[in-house]
Amino acid sequence: MLSLPNLLTLSRIVAVPALVALLWWPSWHTGFGLAFALYCLMGLTDYFDGYLARAQGTVSKLGVFLDPIADKIMVAAVILMLVGTRHNDIAVITGVHIIAALIILLREIAVSGLREFLAGLQVSLPVSRLAKWKTALQLVSFGALILAGALPALGWIKLVGLVSLWGAAALTLITGWDYLRAGLRHMD
Repeated sequence: MLSLPNLLTLSRIVAVPALVALLWWPSWHTGFGLAFALYCLMGLTDYFDGYLARAQGTVSKLGVFLDPIADKIMVAAVILMLVGTRHNDIAVITGVHIIAALIILLREIAVSGLREFLAGLQVSLPVSRLAKWKTALQLVSFGALILAGALPALGWIKLVGLVSLWGAAALTLITGWDYLRAGLRHMD
């Protein structure tokens, strides 16, 4: 139960409050820099927990349960902080870009509910290749937007983050629809 992959997954969950605290003050550029470093570390643990579990043959029910929860907690926390924290004219996700963030957040919740429903029917919903691309774009987007808070003078970083955010939102709609279609076949 307390294998290295599971400990890495748990570390991501435990790190979320620290990430939120570092993103709390948008005018504290050093906090955003530290948040970027922590976010990157959390991304690495996400990769390595799955890799190690498969390589060592230690895939556990706890890990299968906790990994998507850790991912969703991190995504939701980052979205809320990047949308919600404002100081004077400093904000990371504003205006129409909030729609893209909302699309991602709502899909995370909807797919989690769908997976839970289908699990009760003993039906699994495998992750598609397109969903992996969505996750990659999402990770790049949030990383760039956090880094943009650390380096606001470099506007191109925020632009990369916002373009990636919209790309992730588009793939979110496509993959969400694919999952919903697959799930509807198992509903009355």
